[in-house]
Amino acid sequence: MIGKYIRSKYKTIVLFALYLGIFCMVAFLYRMPADALIYACALCLFFAAAFMIYSYCRYRQKAAMLADIRVRIEYGPEGLPRPANAIEEEYQAIIQSLYQKTSDAVSMRDRGMTDMLDYYTLWAHQIKTPIAAMDLLLQSEKDFPSRDALQMELFKIEQYVEMVLQYLRLGDDSSDFVLGPVQVDKVVREAVKKYSTMFIKRKISLDYQGVDVSAMSDEKWLSFVIGQILSNALKYTPPEGKISIYMDPVLENTLVIEDTGIGIQAEDLPRVFDKGYTGYNGRTDKKSTGIGLYLCRQITGRLGHDLTISSEVGKGTRVRLGLAYKSVRYE
Repeated sequence: MIGKYIRSKYKTIVLFALYLGIFCMVAFLYRMPADALIYACALCLFFAAAFMIYSYCRYRQKAAMLADIRVRIEYGPEGLPRPANAIEEEYQAIIQSLYQKTSDAVSMRDRGMTDMLDYYTLWAHQIKTPIAAMDLLLQSEKDFPSRDALQMELFKIEQYVEMVLQYLRLGDDSSDFVLGPVQVDKVVREAVKKYSTMFIKRKISLDYQGVDVSAMSDEKWLSFVIGQILSNALKYTPPEGKISIYMDPVLENTLVIEDTGIGIQAEDLPRVFDKGYTGYNGRTDKKSTGIGLYLCRQITGRLGHDLTISSEVGKGTRVRLGLAYKSVRYE
């Protein structure tokens, strides 16, 4: 603090030293008595020191006030110290003007985002009606040659719509995360049942013996995470492959979903949870969005769970979902 103050007053200090030097030089040329010269210099230095101490106290007080305002600047620049001169008054006017313009811009952005979220949420709900109608029509057409393929594509559309809804809900500050005891076996079985058609169509076998585990979580959001992991496993596992679901024998309270799919490139593993990152598999598939695992990481983070992935190209992928609850802090 003292160093900053001295740097801010260096011009004044240099000017004072210059004036004092001129005074001493003139006194020496006019042969002023040494006692009188020393006394005059001592008085000048005393009053200069007293002024510097007073000025430094004011500086510390103003710096503390500004530091406090910086901490709570999001609530407004109220409480600025009284300007010492016209220049500081102009600076404060500029700060007030910039804050007002920023507040107006943020308000306009928030209104636009709210309108957009409302629209897409409404769209996602409304699109479910024609999807359900198309599913009923396909079920009634038993002899339609492409019925099974169309039902599979319709199922994918429904999953993408559900992902949109979860994405919108996750970005909403009012997202309802209700923690409570959740039977993991129930959630896993519901996810498997949901994707049973894909298991059958792709002739992928399932190894799941059931788990007797209860986790402190949110059943709705945990169901989405497990369903998304299972969907990815089915998507990248070739026909005749295998998916295994079990509790990790080493890590406590850790659910493992393992497949015998194409695996993930080593250079892609550190970024699989990044928003929009599709990696080598996504560029090959052309239909990957890079949103699913991002949502899973965001959700598990809010639920206080761990989510990790290990993989080997050509041998498969292993996803570990740590269900032990960890306290999380929202900012």
